Amino acid sequence: MPSDVMVAGHIALDILPDMSLLKPEQVIDAGKVIEIGRISYSTGGAVSNTGLALHRLGIAVDLLAVVGADWVGSAIIDYVRQYDSALGDHIRVLPAASAYTIVIEPQKQDRTLLTHTGVYHDFSVNDIDLDLAAGCKLFHLGYPTLLPRLYDNDGAGFLDLVGAVKDLGPITSVDMSLPAPDSPSGQADWRAILRRCLPFVDIFVPSIEEIMFMLRRADHDRWQGEIIARMTAEYLADLAGELLELGVGIAGFKLGERGLYLRTSPDAGRLAFLSRLGQAPADWAGMQTWHRAFQVQVAGTTGAGDAAYAGLIAALVRGLDFQDCARWACAVAACNIEAADATSGVRAWEETAARLSRDWQTRAL
Repeated sequence: MPSDVMVAGHIALDILPDMSLLKPEQVIDAGKVIEIGRISYSTGGAVSNTGLALHRLGIAVDLLAVVGADWVGSAIIDYVRQYDSALGDHIRVLPAASAYTIVIEPQKQDRTLLTHTGVYHDFSVNDIDLDLAAGCKLFHLGYPTLLPRLYDNDGAGFLDLVGAVKDLGPITSVDMSLPAPDSPSGQADWRAILRRCLPFVDIFVPSIEEIMFMLRRADHDRWQGEIIARMTAEYLADLAGELLELGVGIAGFKLGERGLYLRTSPDAGRLAFLSRLGQAPADWAGMQTWHRAFQVQVAGTTGAGDAAYAGLIAALVRGLDFQDCARWACAVAACNIEAADATSGVRAWEETAARLSRDWQTRAL
């Protein structure tokens, strides 16, 4: 039977060397041998990070992904099956190299990701089990930015995928990753791609850096290293308004240490998809909020954005209101960054709810 949520798209093996004692400038200190800590690994990518977080939060979820016929692919499937053996049922093994990412995070600074797309070079709508997708309430696609068949030809493959799923009835949700400027994804015309595809996307909550790279490139490049610090409520509202004009029903941005911003369409008709979750579209129309991040001791930031998205989706599926959905997104992200890897910090729904009930303090904006 289909689950409430299907998470499809990118999955990889995350390799995390302990660099907590390493200065950022030492990472590129050529010709030197520098001692670091032990290595750990977990699965990464939206299918793993968001999907496993949803599972931990008690949401029935299917993971739809592809891996290569190599030890990395075997490790990915074994890892997700530690949570529940059924979570590996829809991960296909193909004769190619698996995707992997090396996470560079010296002294717990914001991370650099060295990633290999591998088997995902040809990922398309043909890799989606549409019969299974038809039965879910919400379909979440992770990282079209890492799926060349989706962003090529001004997003023709992206449009085919979200259009096919939307025709089946599920709510559609999309998350992004940040393209490298000189990569094929970084050279794609993302404004044109989003203009074509976002009318078929109900929920779109990328990171602020990702969407500024795509829609506000001049500001993105001018504010390098201080994008989040420069955000104002007016700027966020204007940028979210642009996404709503492009066709999204619920738009928002993950803001790291400054929390989460959400804004909804003023048209209750565009939010009719919420009825599929027992929500009243009129109660959500024309809403906006900027929720502050919760105070925690940071162990690592890997997967924080994916965890925030999982918190948002879980709260939506459970029927919480607009403000509480933003609150839960920030809460799940906060739990996530208390662990170094992408998933183990996320707590069960009941445990997270208990923490929220104890007057959990937030950071100042």
